[in-house]
Amino acid sequence: MAKFQLKITVKAWGESWRDFRQYLRISILKKHLLNPYLLAALFSMGLWQVGAWATLELLGFNILFHTRNYLPHPSWDERIAVIGIDDATLSEYGQFPLSRDRYTQLLDTLAASPPAAIGFDILFTEPTSHDAALAEAMEINGQVVLAVAPSLQQQTLRPVTVLDRVTAKGHIASNADVDGVTRQFYVYINQVPSLSIKLLEVYNNSLQSTFTADKNNFTKSLTAIPPLQSAVKVQSVWINWIAPSQKIPTYSFVDVVQKKVDTAKFKNKIVLVGLTATGTNDPVKTPFEQTPPTSGIYLHAAVIDNLLNQRLLQKLPRQIELLLLLIVGIGTNLILIPGKLYQRTLLLGLLPLTWFSLSILALAISNLWLPTVAPIGTIFLAALSVQWQEQKEKQQLMSLFARHVSQETANLIWQHRADIFQNGQLEAQEMVATVLFSDIRSFTTISEGMKPRDLLSWLNSYLGAMAECVQEHHGVIDKYIGDAVMAVFGIPFPHKQVEEIQQDAIAAVSAAISMQERLVSLNQELERLGKPIIQIGIGIHTGLVVAGSIGGSQRLNYSVLGDTVNIAARLEQLNKNVPEGNPYSILVSETTFQLIRQHFNTQKVEQMQLRGRQQLTMIYSIMGWQDSSEQA
Repeated sequence: MAKFQLKITVKAWGESWRDFRQYLRISILKKHLLNPYLLAALFSMGLWQVGAWATLELLGFNILFHTRNYLPHPSWDERIAVIGIDDATLSEYGQFPLSRDRYTQLLDTLAASPPAAIGFDILFTEPTSHDAALAEAMEINGQVVLAVAPSLQQQTLRPVTVLDRVTAKGHIASNADVDGVTRQFYVYINQVPSLSIKLLEVYNNSLQSTFTADKNNFTKSLTAIPPLQSAVKVQSVWINWIAPSQKIPTYSFVDVVQKKVDTAKFKNKIVLVGLTATGTNDPVKTPFEQTPPTSGIYLHAAVIDNLLNQRLLQKLPRQIELLLLLIVGIGTNLILIPGKLYQRTLLLGLLPLTWFSLSILALAISNLWLPTVAPIGTIFLAALSVQWQEQKEKQQLMSLFARHVSQETANLIWQHRADIFQNGQLEAQEMVATVLFSDIRSFTTISEGMKPRDLLSWLNSYLGAMAECVQEHHGVIDKYIGDAVMAVFGIPFPHKQVEEIQQDAIAAVSAAISMQERLVSLNQELERLGKPIIQIGIGIHTGLVVAGSIGGSQRLNYSVLGDTVNIAARLEQLNKNVPEGNPYSILVSETTFQLIRQHFNTQKVEQMQLRGRQQLTMIYSIMGWQDSSEQA
């Protein structure tokens, strides 16, 4: 028997634990994972993962570099010089490719002030009669690097053999993004270094021979070169375009050969030789030069500059970028949620500007390319989620008050939603309010003599007019009970100050008088249409009520409960017994009388015991305003 009970206990605990875990999963799903604010951030992260932000980020890249160009920023490294085969050179020597003896002349000219390294961004793949002389000049110089390139057959295009034997080689392959701008560069392809890497190796060797007597100075001057990763087929780096390529010191090939340029300008520098003429067949687009593009020789110059100064462009790891979008999305929500519309509008202008400024600073100070468009897009997605969620909550909240309150009261309710709106409903609150009950006299008799359709139209015209009177005085229509109207003044926000409670009572009596006056004009219209006229009685009492959402999960209604409601209903019924000294058919309790007596003319009716109450209550009728100016 004990074992059997133990099994039952264990089974019950197991079922309880399963139920708890299921509840926990549903709770977390609803409250957190399905939270609209979190979903906006997750949606942005999903767009990042599938590459939806990618094209816009490329545009953001260009804008960042253009903006940085207007700020104080470093210039291209002066240790780099370009000798361009420009329009003047082609005009002098004929079309490209030039005769190879021209390159021999160039090397001979530079021999007077030898550069630390010379790189030719030119493919010497076809043999000519001048190759031997050129090879001899290159061998004498000893610091020359020639270009190689992979062909469509995946075979590397190399210089002719005589040149290949006496020079170092580096590839000149480029890698443009979908918009044509080159932002990455292959430093190694199948373990073949780029032209820029080989030039820096030659440059380091040149420094080594220059600073042999000062090893400390030599060590500091060496350029760090990205190490070869044998397991990686393609190694790339991000290019930090410091400025437009035209700002890199560039000299005309023909001017250098004809010694119109002081060769001392090239001494101990890294010299790049390549085609720069208009309409070059080696175009490269940069953030600064797209139409027209610049020449490919400047791509290698930019990479060399970045490596010489250790300022290659850096990017955050992909996981960090995703985390960043999550933080931006949630953070934006936390910032926007407490604000009002004008504050959110202001913040929605400031937050993207702040992020863009932060991205500019990161680029200028740390050479760090932060995502720009995706975070800014996430800010706007978060703003939309805040607005959507607020609209959803507003509809949910206003559905409890639809057609029951004035527009001013509705706006007030929304502005103070945080005080009353909890978990999709209005929390029950005790408060002092003034309740108004009105009822049509002889409604049963009138309804028996009318067709249902006519009766409904007649009744709705009356109820609509009465509701307008209540709302004009900032009351809330609690409910319609057949032909009866129940209105409350002083909800949904608790009024604790005596002045506020008094104003609620004054508003209720004012609304009651307005209802009776409106009824006069309505009855005139009903008589004209041949419909029965309407007479009503009104009862008003001020006291403690409990206000909150009533109903189940499928249907809720905001209402008030308490003895105050019952007293107001009893007072309304007593109007039948007070035909004299009651011009407006409005009866109020002693409590309400004490609050409104300085504003209205009243008359004692009698002290009586209301049904359902043990205490005697003095009843007063409303005779009108004490001062007609107060009616406004």
